[in-house]
Amino acid sequence: MSEVVYEETATMIAAGELQSFVPFGREHCRNHPNAFNLQLRELQPASELWSSDGAAGLVGSLQEVSLQERERECWQLRKGCMGAREEDVEFEEELYTAGNVVVWSQGSRTQASNVYKAFTVDSPVQQALWCNFAVPLNKKGDEEVEQTVCIVQSSCINVHTITGKDFISPLPFQVSNVWATKFGLLLERKNTASDAQLSSPGEPLPTVFSMLHPLDEIAPVVCKPAGLFEGCRVQYASDSTMKIVFSCSQPSVVVFYDTVQGIHSVWALRKVTHDERSTVLRCPAEPAGTSLGLMASGFLTSHLRNTSRLDSPGGSGAAGALHSHQSRIITSSPGLHSRVHSPSISNMAALSRAHSPGMAAPSFSGASRFNTSFHSPSPRHYGLLHSPNNTMNETMLVPEMEPIIPDLCMEQLWSETVTTPCHRELSSQASKVFLTSDLCENRYLCFLVESHQQLRCVKFIESNDSSQLIFASVTIIAAKDAEPLQNIDVMLVLEACGSLVLYTGITKVSKVFVPGLLSPTFSLTNHIPHLSTPMENVSTPANTGNRHLQRLDETAMPSPVSEHRGPNIKHHEASFLEDYTFQQATPCIHALRDPVYNRVTLELSSGTMLRISVPEIVLVKWYNIYNAPGGPSAHAEWNLFVTCFMTLMGYNTERLTWTRNLHFEVPLSPVIAAKKARPSDGGCDEAFPPSSPSLTLDSSAPLFPHIPVLFYVLHLLYQELLLDELQRARASSLVCLLQQLMQCPSFLKGKPPCVFSWLSRCLRGEEVPPFPYLLGICQRTRLMVLSYALYILGDDNATSKNVPKYLVKFSAGLFSFVIILLVLDCVPGLCVCFTLKDLESVPFGVALPIREAVYRCREQPCSDWSEDVCLLIGRQDLTRQAHKMTLAKSKGVSLSLEPPATTEADEEEDGMSDIIQEVTGLIWSQDLRVQEVRRLLQSSRPVRVSVVQLPEVSDHEYIEEKENKLLQLCQRTMALPVGRGLFTLFSYHPVPTEPLHVPKLNLTGRAPPRNTMVDLNSGNIDVPPNMTSWPSFHNGVAAGLKIAPASQVDSAWIAYNKPKSPELANEYAGFLMALGLNGHLTKLATLNIHDYLTKGHEMTSIGLLLGVSSAKLGTMDMSITRLLSIHIPALLPPTSTELDVPHNVQVAAVIGIGLVYQGTGHRHNAEVLLSEIGRPPGPEMEYCTDRESYSLAAGLALGMVCLGHGSNLIGMTDLNVPEQLYQYMVGGHRRAQAGANRERHKSPSYQIKEGDTINVDVTCPGATLALAMIYLKTNNKSIADWLKPPDTWFLLDFIKPEFLLLRTLARCIIMWDEILPNTEWVKSNIPQVRKLNLRIGCCMMFSTMLFEFLSQAQDYITAGACMALGLRFAGSANSEAFDCLYEFARTFMKIMSFSGTTGYYNLQTGLSMILLAMSMVMSGTGNLKVLQLCRFFHKRTGGEMNYGFHMAHHMALGLLFLGGGRYTLSTSNSAIAALLCALYPHFPAHSTDNRYHLQALRHLAVLAAEPRLLVPVDVDSLKPCYALLEVTYRETKWYDETTVELMAPTMLPELHLLKRVKVKGPRYWELSIDLSKETHHLKSILCRDGVLYVKLRAGQLPYKDDPQGWKSLLASTINHHNSGVRAFKPENISAFTSEPALVSFAEYFCKTSEGMKHVSDTLGLFSAMLYECVTQECPEMLPTYIAINQVTHVQLVNDRVEFNTFPLWQLRLVVELWDSRVLQDTTNRHNALLTSEFLPIMKNMVDVALDSWLTVLGGNIFKSYGLIINDSQLLEFTPTDIYRRYKSILKTVFFEDSKVILFQFRNQPVSAFLLPGWKPA
Repeated sequence: MSEVVYEETATMIAAGELQSFVPFGREHCRNHPNAFNLQLRELQPASELWSSDGAAGLVGSLQEVSLQERERECWQLRKGCMGAREEDVEFEEELYTAGNVVVWSQGSRTQASNVYKAFTVDSPVQQALWCNFAVPLNKKGDEEVEQTVCIVQSSCINVHTITGKDFISPLPFQVSNVWATKFGLLLERKNTASDAQLSSPGEPLPTVFSMLHPLDEIAPVVCKPAGLFEGCRVQYASDSTMKIVFSCSQPSVVVFYDTVQGIHSVWALRKVTHDERSTVLRCPAEPAGTSLGLMASGFLTSHLRNTSRLDSPGGSGAAGALHSHQSRIITSSPGLHSRVHSPSISNMAALSRAHSPGMAAPSFSGASRFNTSFHSPSPRHYGLLHSPNNTMNETMLVPEMEPIIPDLCMEQLWSETVTTPCHRELSSQASKVFLTSDLCENRYLCFLVESHQQLRCVKFIESNDSSQLIFASVTIIAAKDAEPLQNIDVMLVLEACGSLVLYTGITKVSKVFVPGLLSPTFSLTNHIPHLSTPMENVSTPANTGNRHLQRLDETAMPSPVSEHRGPNIKHHEASFLEDYTFQQATPCIHALRDPVYNRVTLELSSGTMLRISVPEIVLVKWYNIYNAPGGPSAHAEWNLFVTCFMTLMGYNTERLTWTRNLHFEVPLSPVIAAKKARPSDGGCDEAFPPSSPSLTLDSSAPLFPHIPVLFYVLHLLYQELLLDELQRARASSLVCLLQQLMQCPSFLKGKPPCVFSWLSRCLRGEEVPPFPYLLGICQRTRLMVLSYALYILGDDNATSKNVPKYLVKFSAGLFSFVIILLVLDCVPGLCVCFTLKDLESVPFGVALPIREAVYRCREQPCSDWSEDVCLLIGRQDLTRQAHKMTLAKSKGVSLSLEPPATTEADEEEDGMSDIIQEVTGLIWSQDLRVQEVRRLLQSSRPVRVSVVQLPEVSDHEYIEEKENKLLQLCQRTMALPVGRGLFTLFSYHPVPTEPLHVPKLNLTGRAPPRNTMVDLNSGNIDVPPNMTSWPSFHNGVAAGLKIAPASQVDSAWIAYNKPKSPELANEYAGFLMALGLNGHLTKLATLNIHDYLTKGHEMTSIGLLLGVSSAKLGTMDMSITRLLSIHIPALLPPTSTELDVPHNVQVAAVIGIGLVYQGTGHRHNAEVLLSEIGRPPGPEMEYCTDRESYSLAAGLALGMVCLGHGSNLIGMTDLNVPEQLYQYMVGGHRRAQAGANRERHKSPSYQIKEGDTINVDVTCPGATLALAMIYLKTNNKSIADWLKPPDTWFLLDFIKPEFLLLRTLARCIIMWDEILPNTEWVKSNIPQVRKLNLRIGCCMMFSTMLFEFLSQAQDYITAGACMALGLRFAGSANSEAFDCLYEFARTFMKIMSFSGTTGYYNLQTGLSMILLAMSMVMSGTGNLKVLQLCRFFHKRTGGEMNYGFHMAHHMALGLLFLGGGRYTLSTSNSAIAALLCALYPHFPAHSTDNRYHLQALRHLAVLAAEPRLLVPVDVDSLKPCYALLEVTYRETKWYDETTVELMAPTMLPELHLLKRVKVKGPRYWELSIDLSKETHHLKSILCRDGVLYVKLRAGQLPYKDDPQGWKSLLASTINHHNSGVRAFKPENISAFTSEPALVSFAEYFCKTSEGMKHVSDTLGLFSAMLYECVTQECPEMLPTYIAINQVTHVQLVNDRVEFNTFPLWQLRLVVELWDSRVLQDTTNRHNALLTSEFLPIMKNMVDVALDSWLTVLGGNIFKSYGLIINDSQLLEFTPTDIYRRYKSILKTVFFEDSKVILFQFRNQPVSAFLLPGWKPA
C-alpha cells in the first residue's frame, strides 16, 4: 500500500485576489418576507398550497420555530452550470439554506451575485442540494439530463427544475441524508426505535433507497459485497451501521463508513441487472432446517392487519428494547447479511407512514405499500421468531403485497485494511471526501479523518475497458483540512500548524502565502520537535512540518532559501498546536471550504471568511520562483527566468560570472543564490570566460539534450521580435542569452537565418530559400515573408498552395514550446493578429513595400473585401459600412439654413419633428419647403376661421356662419393624417419605456381679431354623427407609420400603448394597422390578437386584420388565414354558425386574403374571390348596403392572388377567370352559384331585386382591376382590347364615365411596355369617335347633353391614361413624364376656371388623379411645381371641395415628400397592386363614406415605398455631406448603357435598372458598387437610411465648405510637380486639407519662429516631407520620412559614431525597393510612394556614414589581417560567422555597458563593432 511521495523544494507562493466572503443568501434572507407571509397560509385552501416557483411559494403555514432553528444556516458552492446561464462560463452558483428558505444565486468575478431562484417551504429545510435526473427521450435509450434543485423536508422532497417544472415526492420514512448521484437521489433512512420492533433480529429493514426521478417510486438499493462473500447472492442494503459519507457522479461511486469497525469502503453505483433483480425478488430455498425467511415474512405480514401508529408524538418508546445489535462479520458492507436476512416482499410495507410523522402529502404510485402503521407485536408473535420448529404461516392471513423492484445496485470496490485492534486506534468517520488529480492526470480519492488529522489519498485507475475502477496504494498526508482545486489539478491542504500547502496529487509544490494573514510559522516562540509513532505500510511526505518550521525560522523573509533535502522519515504528524505557542497577532486559518475553479474559502478562527484564488501551475520550478511572496519586479523578471532556464540546461549559475553579475531587486528563490551581484573585478578579460573546456555543463540537466533546438528557437524568436519596433528594445535581452549559448560550438550547425537578409534578397530579385518559422509564435515573420512573396515576387499563390516554397515550419518540441511561452510571458505585448496599427510598429524599411501595396489597394478596393482588410488599407469608410448604424442614431448637425423658430410644444405637437433635418437640409438647402409641408400637414392646432360679419347679419347667424366655415375647414383637417403618415414614414425609433405620442386631431378654430374659440359642439349647426371616427383612425395610422422597421418593438410595448379612454380606441385601431404595415405586428402575441378581436370593436378589427395581413404579405400563413376566414362567410363551411361580422370588417378580411396570398395563384381562394365579386344580395336582409366596396375588395384580392400570372393560371382553366371577369365588367346573365353558395343564397333578398342579370354598377370596378392585375405587364393585346373604350356613340353610352377611367388604366398597365411619357400617347387612348364629335360639337350640331357626356368621357379617359403614366414611371423622377402630366394638370385647371361642360366634380376628380400621378413620378423628390399645386388645392375649402378631394391632394403631398425625402415608390408588381388599392379613383364624399372603397385601404400605399436615398456620410466627422456619384444604367431596349453624374444625397433609380454606382473623385476616395452581379449590398445600405460612408482625400475640402472648388486652387497648384517645394507654405495647410495629423505637424514642426531660426534647415526639410505627403495623398508616410532622416542624422551628424546596423538594414531595404521600382523600370516612377529627390539625398548621406565606419574600424580589425570586406558583405555577417570564421584570431567576445559588442583579437587592443542583424543588450 506504500508509495513514493514526491516533494519539491519547500518554497512559498503568494495567493491572489483576497476577498472577504459572506454567503449571498444570508443577506437576501435577511430581507426575505418569510415570517410575515407564513401567517397567510391558514387563509388559503389546501389546493393552493403549492406555488409554481417553489415548494410552497412565499406563503406557508405558521409554525413554531425556535430561535436556534431560525439561525441555523448552511450553503454550498459549485461551478456554474451551462444550462442555467450561457453568456458567462466561469461563474459560481450558491445554494443557501436557512430555516424555511432556500436561495439559489449566481455570480462571477465581473458580475455581482444575483438571485436565480428562491424557494420558501412549509417546514424547516433539512437539506438542499443540486441533482441531475435522467429523463428517457425514446425507446432507444437516449436520455436528457434535467438539472434540478432538491429541497428535503421531514415529510417530502420538493424538486424544482431550471425549466420551471415542480415536483413533490412524499417520503414514506424519515430520512437522515440525501445524496446526489449519476442516476438520481440516494436516500438514507433514519434509524428509529421502531425499526427493531418492526423487523425480526434476522431481517433488518433496508437503509438505502433510490429515486431516479421525482415521478418514480422510491425503491430500495441492493448491494453486492466483495471478498469472502462474493459468491453470495445480492441483497438489500440493510446494514444500519453503514453510513454514506460521499457520493460522486463521475465516476459513479459511493463511500461508506462502518461505525462499528471504523473503516471506509468504496462502492460502485450502477443500474441493477436483470439477473440481480430476479435474484433479490425471488424467495430461494433455505438451508436444511431453516425457515427464518418464511417466519420473518410471516412476522411482518401478520402485522399488516393489526396496525397502530408507533411514531406519533407521545407514542410508545418501549420498542427500543427490541433493538439488539447483530453479530458483526469482519468485512462489513451495507448488505452484509445473506439472502435469508433480506426483507421479504411483504416486508417493504414496514417502511410505512410510521416513519413520517405528520405526513399529509398526497400519495403516489405504490404509496399504499408504505402507508401501513404497526401495533406493538404480541408476545406470541415475538415468540415465533425464536422457535425454529414453528411451522405456523401467518402470510395466509393478509393479501400478498406487490414488490418494489430495485433500480440500483452497489458493488464493493475497495475497503480500508483492518489492522490488529491492539495496534490501532478506532478511526473516526471522514469529515470530508473528495476526488482530485495531479498534473500527470493521476486520480485520487481523498478522505479527511479529523480525529487523526490525516488526509488519506487512495490512488485509482480505470480498467482498459473503462468498466471498472482499480484502487492502488494509500498515501497519508498530515492535514487539518483540505480542498481540491479541480480547475488547476491541485489541492490546498491546511496543515496542523495552520500553514497552507499546495499539493498536486501527493506531490508537495509549495506553501501558500496569504497576503494580510501572517502564517503561524513566522511567530514561533518555542521550537520543540515532535514526532509521533510511525505508521506501517503508509508513506508520508518527509518530515514536512518540522523542516518547514526550522527553515522558515532561519530566514527573516517570507520566501525560504534552498536547503538540501534530508532523508525521508516515516512518521505520523500530530497537531502542532499542542506543542507550539503562537503569538496570535492575527486570526489563524481554521478550515477550508467551497472550492470552485481555482478559488477557495478560508474560515478563520475569528469566524470571518476569506476567498482566495490560486494561480495555475505551468512549470513548477519557474512557478516557485516567479510566485514568491511579493513577486519579482518587472526589472528582475527576465533575470529570474534566464537563471532558471540556464540551470535547467545544466549551467552552474553560481559560478557563471554573467549570471552572478545580474542585478536583482528582491531575494531570489532557492534556484538562485541569495546574494547581491558584485561587479567584475577582473576587467574586460573576465567579463565572459573564454570558450574553453573549463566551461562544463551538467549533462543530466532536463534541458541539456535540447540546447541546440532551444538556441535555434530563441534565434527565430529574436528575428520575430526584430520585426516589432515596440519589442526591439526588449528583444535585446535575448542577445545575452544567445551569445552565452554560442560559447559551445558543437551546438551550432549551419548559418542561422536572418529575416532582413531574406527580405533584401527578395527585393533584389534573387532566389530565396524557404525561411524557417515557429507555428503560432513567429506570426509576424510569416506574414512579412508571404507578403513580400505575394507583392514583390508577384506569386498569386504565395498564401495558398505555394506556402512551402517560402516558409518551412520548424517543429521545436514540447520543451521548447513551453520555454517560448515563458519567454513571451516575460516579453509582453507580442501581437499575433495584424492590423493597421501593427503596421506602424513594423520597421519602416520592412513596412515600405507593404505600405505601397496598401496604397495601391486603397485606390481600387474590392467591394467584397472583409472589414479587417479595409481597415488595413486605410479605408475606414468601407469598414464602418459594415456596422449597422442609421442616421437616426447619429448625432445631428447644424443646418445651413435654419428653420423658423418654433417652440418645443409645437415641435412635439404636430408629430413631424422626427424628420432627419441634417439630410433634408442637404437635399433642399436653398428653401424652406420642408417647413412648409409641416405647416400644411399639421392638424394639432386650431384653424383660422375668417368670416366677415356683414351689417345685415345678426350675431346668431354670424356664429352659424363661422361654424359652417369651420365645418368646411374641418373636412380638410380630417383628411390631413393620411398625407402626414406618408410624409413621416419610418422616421422614428421609439424608446421601449415611453409610449408613442399621437398628435391631436384638433377640430376647433380661432376667429380673428379677438382670437375667440369656434367649436362645432355648440349645437348651432347640424354635425354629422361619428364624423371623427375614420379621421381618428387615420390619425392613429399616421402616428404608427413613423416607427421605423428596424426599431425595437415587442408585444409588451404594443400593449403598453393601449389607451385607457374608449374615445381613443379608433386611434389605437389605426396604430395597430400601422404596426402591421411596418412589419412589427408579427411580434404581437396571439393571445393579444384574440383579445382585441373578441371585444367586437369594428375599427380595431379592421386595423388588426389589415395589419397582420400586410405583415404576412405573400406568406400563405395558415394562422392568419384561419383568422381571416372567420370573418368571411364564403370561406366557412356551409354548416358553420353564422357570425354577425360587420360589413367593413368583411371587406378588410377579403383584402387581407389577397395580401397574405399575393402572387401565389392559390386555387381555392381565387375561386372563392371570383364568385364573391358577383355575390348577389341576400339572403333576406343581408348584403344589401355598400355592396360596391365588397365587390371591389373581392376583385382587388383576386388580382393580388393571381398577380402578374396572366394566362399561366395553373390549375384554374376550368374557372375561366378572364371570361368570368369580362362578364362582370360588361354585364350579362348571372351564372348559377355552385357548391356552398347555392345553399347560402337560396333565399332571395328582401330589399333588392336584380333578377338574373349581373349588376355591372357593382361588379365592374372590381372585375376591371382584377383583370388588370392578373395581366399586369404581360402586354397581352387580346385582353387589352377587351378594355378598349368603344368607338361608337351607342356603345359608349352604355359605359359610365368613371368606368372608362378604370378601363383605360387597366388597359395601359397591361400593355406596360407601350406606355410613353408624352402627350401623344395619352391622347392616343381617346377613341376616334370622340375626336370627330368634338369638331361637330363645336358647330353646335349636337345637343348639350351629348356633348357634356362625351366631354366627361374624354376627361376620364385622359385621367386614366395619366394615372397609368404615373404608375409606369413611379419614383423615377422622369422629366418627360412629369412635363406631360403637368401640362394636362394645367389644362384641367384652365377648364375648371371657366366651368367647363364636364362639371366641377368630374374635373376635380380627373385633376386629383393627375396630381396623384405627378406625385408618384416625383415621389420623394419634393418637386416645387407639384408642391405649389398641392398648396393651391389646400387653400380651397369651399364649394364642392369635399373630404375625399382633400384626402387625394394631401396624399399627393405626402407621396411627394415620402418619408421626408428618404423613400420613393417602386414599380414592382406588388407595389403596383398596393397603389391600385390605395389610389382607387373614387374618393369618399364625407368622412364616414365607405360605400365604394374602404378608407383604410388608402394606407396600403406604404407597401409600395422603398428606400432609395443615398446619403454620403463623412467617416471622420460622421456628418452627412455632398459627394459626386457616377451612376451607370444597364442597357435596355429603350436606351443604351448610359452614365450620369449625380450629386448625393440623391434618389437612386430602381436597382434593377443600374449596372454600377461609383463615388467619383477628386474630393473623396473612389468607391465602386457593382450591381451587375448582385444588389444585396446596396439594398442593405439603403435600408439603413442610405448611409454610404465616404472618406475625404488628404488634400481636399468638402463640397459644403468649398462648393466651387476655389479654396482648393492652392492644392491644384501644389499638385503640379513643376512648381516644386519652394512654392509650398506650411501656414496654408489648413486651406486645402483637414487631416488633423498634417495640420498639427505643420503647426508645430514646419513654421519658423523666433526661437527656431537656428534649425531652419530642419524646418525646411520637414516642410518638404509634408509637401511630399500632401501631393501623394499618403499622410501615413510622414513617419517613414522622419525615420529615414533620423537614420542619417544619428549616423552622420552626431559627434560620436554609434555602430548600429539595424537602421541601416531599414534604409537598405528602402533603397532596394527604390531600385526595383524606379531604376529598373522608369514607367513605375510615378507609381512608387517615394518619387522625389529626397531618397537619393538620404542615401548619399548614409554612404558617407558607412565610409566613416570603414575608416574607424577597417584598419584596426580587418585590414590588419588581410581581410577584404566591403559594405554589402559587412551587412551579411552574423554572430555565427564572426565566431566560426575568426575564432583562431579572436580572444574573446563580450559586452560592455549593454551597448556595444566588443571583439578582442589576439595581440590586438579591444575594438568595437555591432553584429549585423543583432541588437545589443
